[in-house]
Amino acid sequence: MKAAFYQNNRRRLADALPDGSLALFFSGFAPRKRADEDYPFFSDRNFVYLTGIARDAGLILAVEKDGGTYTEKLFLLPADLLKERWTGRRTKADEATALSGITEIAFTADFEPYWKAASDRVSTVWLDIDETRSLRDWTEAHRFAARIKEEHPGLTVKNSRPILAGLRTIKADCEIDAMREAVRITGEGIRAMMQGVRDGMKEYEIKALYDNALVKNGCLEPGFPSIISAGQNNFCIHYYAYEGTAHDGDMVLCDVGACYDFVGCDISRGFPLNGRFTDRQKKLYEAAYATSQHLFGLIRPGYPMEEVDREAKRFCYTYLHDYGLVDSFENIGKLMWHGGSHHVGFDTHDIVISPEKVAPGMVFCVDIGIYCEEWGIGFRVEDNCLVTPDGCENLGRNVPRTIEEIEEEMRKG
Repeated sequence: MKAAFYQNNRRRLADALPDGSLALFFSGFAPRKRADEDYPFFSDRNFVYLTGIARDAGLILAVEKDGGTYTEKLFLLPADLLKERWTGRRTKADEATALSGITEIAFTADFEPYWKAASDRVSTVWLDIDETRSLRDWTEAHRFAARIKEEHPGLTVKNSRPILAGLRTIKADCEIDAMREAVRITGEGIRAMMQGVRDGMKEYEIKALYDNALVKNGCLEPGFPSIISAGQNNFCIHYYAYEGTAHDGDMVLCDVGACYDFVGCDISRGFPLNGRFTDRQKKLYEAAYATSQHLFGLIRPGYPMEEVDREAKRFCYTYLHDYGLVDSFENIGKLMWHGGSHHVGFDTHDIVISPEKVAPGMVFCVDIGIYCEEWGIGFRVEDNCLVTPDGCENLGRNVPRTIEEIEEEMRKG
């Protein structure tokens, strides 16, 4: 992403703020893992969306609006050669300006005097508060809100997260370009698994095939923890153990997504370990694939967002009922365990304003999962849907999807 992207995001944020506002965003800190070890750090996603700075803990962005205009200031950690030897190089002022387009740079030690002055001239402080978090999982925004309540009871605190969610609902062209590259890399990883899987492999060995393909494409970590399972482990929707063994006759399930330039994708496939679908596997896969194709033929601007999930279940039911696996639509939850759609972008489950209708520039998953414990078969077919002015585009259409494409890919191994 270029600095202009982040500048535009901050401008749109400022446009949504009334005069007398101060919006603060914190990059955050890594939680402690054990002893003196922290978990790997990545900045708060909204902070990244506004600055393009992803690897520096403890930073603060301030956007202040008054008289119809706004100012912005970024507070960085100062250089510390000793600490940087241990924890890595910190972003310097000129680098931060190049990444974000912010020209007014200060250090975190300067924030307190800045805050003291700002608290006297603004009436409302906007903080990015995730209301789903419990007390034990508070962020810097939660803690700062509590501080304001105690020290400045006359100030109004409002949540900026709905504003950011609105901004992130419609993707910019550069975000879509980044997602296309993330999908391409993800496809390379899925092909590597299809070609390399063997009877008796551990799930972590299958995952290694995927991880290696990502690294070869310059993606050092996925957009979210990869879900890769086989056989009965496919019946755990969010499975991260990788401890099972894949056997002949199993379906392998992968729910994976690379991240490119901070934008991720989310693609799922199911494929037979031995490279040939059984009759039962074929039936269920055809039901999921046909449902996915049906939805990609329906989705267009103006289509009701809630109908994506409903129509997925309605359409797939006709197949599953014909197979004798479900006796009524009311019991579809016996085989379809989760919803059929979520937005993707800077987060895998992207924060968006839940739209009533589909609009151009939205990107969300069409996710068709079938879990038939009776037959011992569970998998999902999931792709990313880009809404265009007159329809939609399946960004993952080139990742093997049909039975014929999957079997052909597996014969290459």
